[in-house]
Amino acid sequence: MPSTTYGAVLRLPGVARLFVVSFLARIPAAMVGVVLTLHVVSTLDRGYGQAGLVVGAATIGMALGAPWRGRLVDRLGLRRAIAPSVVVESAVWLVAPHLSYELLIGAAFVAGLFLVPVFSVSRQSLSVLVPIAHQKAAFSLDSVAVELTFMLSPVVGVLLATQASTSLALTVVGALTVGGGVLLMWANPPTRSAPSTGPAPELPKQRLVSPALVVLLLAGVAASFVLVGTDVSLVATLNDSGRSADVGWMIALWAGGSVVGGLVHGASHRNPSPLLLVALLALATVPAAFVSGPVWLAVAVVVAGLPCAPALSSINASLVRLVPEHRRGEVMGWSGTMSTVGNALGAPLCGAVIDRASPGAGFLTAAVVGGGLAVGGLVVLALGRGRGRVAAVVTERPAPRHVPTVRAVRRRGAAATHRVRVRRPSR
Repeated sequence: MPSTTYGAVLRLPGVARLFVVSFLARIPAAMVGVVLTLHVVSTLDRGYGQAGLVVGAATIGMALGAPWRGRLVDRLGLRRAIAPSVVVESAVWLVAPHLSYELLIGAAFVAGLFLVPVFSVSRQSLSVLVPIAHQKAAFSLDSVAVELTFMLSPVVGVLLATQASTSLALTVVGALTVGGGVLLMWANPPTRSAPSTGPAPELPKQRLVSPALVVLLLAGVAASFVLVGTDVSLVATLNDSGRSADVGWMIALWAGGSVVGGLVHGASHRNPSPLLLVALLALATVPAAFVSGPVWLAVAVVVAGLPCAPALSSINASLVRLVPEHRRGEVMGWSGTMSTVGNALGAPLCGAVIDRASPGAGFLTAAVVGGGLAVGGLVVLALGRGRGRVAAVVTERPAPRHVPTVRAVRRRGAAATHRVRVRRPSR
């Protein structure tokens, strides 16, 4: 087993600070959905369907804006790229609590379009700060941090909205969004392994896009489809059994399973393909379709959560290795868009199946569609390699038997430390 440990990762220059900054900056993104929903339903006195339109507008904005903002990071550098986001988000969230329903839809779209790209930036920076031998552990730790964010932040949002007011909760979301952007600009984590002297060169699309990259992006769609389908089916199962009050702790158990799986995956010497992990994620969802009673359902959701963080971290780690460094921001943005597409497809499709059949059928739909996409991707890659058309293999590189120590990494240069402290000119 390799000697990579999470302690070794966190001791690398700049990594611990990146994790802290990204964790704090992600909080508002994990709160905004539930706060917007409660504001529309409670304060604006509209229905949940209308609340879904507002959240959907924000989601569409995120899907459209992620690749564009990622490309700006690649071309202009982090600070210049996200400065407009900080300004626009400040204006949007300042007025959002006082808008009518119709205007709130437009404001939510703009907020999503200019959302600070903390998720993609943190992963892009990890690929720079962390040597390849440590990247599996680093990306696993990042996925675990995301799970913790989405376990805690919605609870805080609900407490603010119900114990104070939804207007205050929206204001807090805005303040945290702007604060997270400012914090990210202050930290200025590196997105390139060396200073750039000018804008990134424009490369032909065929140098960026490959069958392996397309399949890997589709793996992100499949993983998100499974996850949102599981979410919808879990809520429906508990509602149908009259246990809607159990939704919170059941989702926490699901996320807890993901945390455990992510930590085990990051410390393991095995390096399975991300497509295999997505297929395993789909397979692990199947038992939840057939259990009965809260105890067995709790066990099933923990099992369903175990492959979640490993699959997502493996996708992210593979993405950064498939594309040139100066295009990673754009590709990570496309990865975020594909996740949004998976959510947009999975929620209504699984919901429609649940309405026509049962909550159990929703779990099965998520597993069959998501698993089918993953297996189809594996087949495409196998056929492409057999015909000599796929140059990159969608799999994690095995860690070497000897992983350099943190001290050895530091001796590589002033390189590691310089990457953290340098202030890059505009690209």
